[in-house]
Parts: sequence; structure tokens; C-alpha cells
Amino acid sequence: MPPSLVILAAGLGSRYGGLKQMEPLGPQGQTILDYSVFDARRAGFGPVVFILRRDFADEFKNRVGTRVGGDVRYAFQEMSDLPGGFTPPPDRAKPWGTGHAVWCARQVADGPFAVINADDFYGADAFRQLADFLRASDSRGTDFAMAGYRLGQTLSEHGAVARGICATDAAGFLTTVTEQTGLERNATGGATAPATNGSTLNFPADTLVSMNCWAFTPALFPLLGARLENFLRTRAMDSKAEFYLPAAVGALIQNRQARVRLLPTTASWFGLTHPADRPVVQDALRALHGQGDYPEVF
Repeated sequence: MPPSLVILAAGLGSRYGGLKQMEPLGPQGQTILDYSVFDARRAGFGPVVFILRRDFADEFKNRVGTRVGGDVRYAFQEMSDLPGGFTPPPDRAKPWGTGHAVWCARQVADGPFAVINADDFYGADAFRQLADFLRASDSRGTDFAMAGYRLGQTLSEHGAVARGICATDAAGFLTTVTEQTGLERNATGGATAPATNGSTLNFPADTLVSMNCWAFTPALFPLLGARLENFLRTRAMDSKAEFYLPAAVGALIQNRQARVRLLPTTASWFGLTHPADRPVVQDALRALHGQGDYPEVF
């Protein structure tokens, strides 16, 4: 059974100002999602699972889902879908975060799967590595993987970004992913960011970072559910708190409940964070078509 591709498509794109996951960007009006599905399927992935919010699900299915073809499934991130009998507080308006979104796919992702963001371009090499890892791994085990990108290939020219800075042990397994905010490109191609003590932190261009590109087995779901219950016990009444996937996986690593292999990729990442990123992404996609990486229409 080929692995599934789970796509986090429930975000509202508040900084971008619209639904980035449906934005036409390619030469023939392709969305970034079209490229991700194309790359994933030629790497050997099968079912595509979109995690959506119900309030724009019909529009998404008509504009994006119908073009994908093949085995397409839908999961819905609903605020009331919680473990352990928890109910959302009455003033909760914000979704519970990416960790909760993935947990909401537990009924339709019934085998090994990768997780990506809908509005990020990850590149063919990342999907090949994730597919190879999943094919070679124990389909019910707790050895997972994450594609690691070089920081210099993930920075925006139009504002600061946040990235997960990766550290590994001697065997290549993640030990920590530290969220670093305020990263801005510097003259060396790396990035600088303000430190809490008022000094400046410097990160080389080849620093490996997380871009939310993961490979999991179904063993993740009960572990994620337990972490979500713990989050709800302590933070459910905080209307702005979110249960993030990287933090949840980090806790599993620290508690020795899972291992995560870091897969360094040569792929270039790009995505939509700020409105000014749109022409940059369009130019990058046109260049990839020009190099023969993608057919004109797919």
C-alpha cells in the first residue's frame, strides 16, 4: 500500500490576506498544491488527504480537489473534535493548531503518511526521501522522519520569518527543534535574529531547519492524542493557545516515545508568507518549468 500525503489546508492566511492554498501561481494557473501532489505521486505516494475547515470546504473541493484526481480524501479540523471528553471554551474562535489538525485526519490516513503545508513548495527531492523512508520503515513503528532544509533556501526577501532550528545526535536523529523567530537574511546568505538579551544571533546558510515536512506511521495518532489531552488540561482556557505539531513531536522525542530521522534535502523551499512573496513564487515556478522539472500542464 503506497503512503498517503496529508496536506494541512485549513489555514486562513491572515498575514497573506487570503486563502493561499487556492492561489493560482503557476504558468497555467497551478496552485502550489498542484506541484506538491505531482511531486508526491511521482515519488510513489498514493492517497491525498486534505485537512480543511468546513466553512470553505466546498469551494476548495471545486477549485482544487477536483483537479487532483485519483484517491482524494478529506478530513475536517473542527473545534469540537477533541479527545478525552473535552469541549472547547465558549470564547474559542481560533483553530487548535497544526498538531490538532493532523490528529483530525486519524480516520482517513490509515497507513504510513507524510505531512506538508498547503502553501509551501517543498521540491521533488524531499518527497523522494520521505517516500523512500516510509517504504523501508516499520509501518506500525515509532521511527518517524522529517525533511531538513538549508536555512538560506527558506528565507523571505520581504520580512522576518520563524524557523525551527534542528539539532541531531551522532546517528542523525533529531534531538531538538528550537523555534527561532525574527530571522532575516544577512550578507552571507544566512540569517540574523535578535536574542532575548539584546544581542544578535547569527545562523549560517547551511543550518538545517524544519519546514513542517514530515513522515509518520499511524502510531503517531494515539501518541498525538495523549499530547493533545495534556495540552487541553493545561491550556484549553487560553483562547489563543495552539497545539503545534513540531512541539508535540519534540515532546515525544524528549520522552523517548519516538525517534525522528532528519533527512537533509537539497531541494529549495519557497512559499507564501507575505503578499510580496507572490511574484517571487511565480518567477520560481516559471523557472522550474523552463528547466524541464515540470510539464507545462499537469
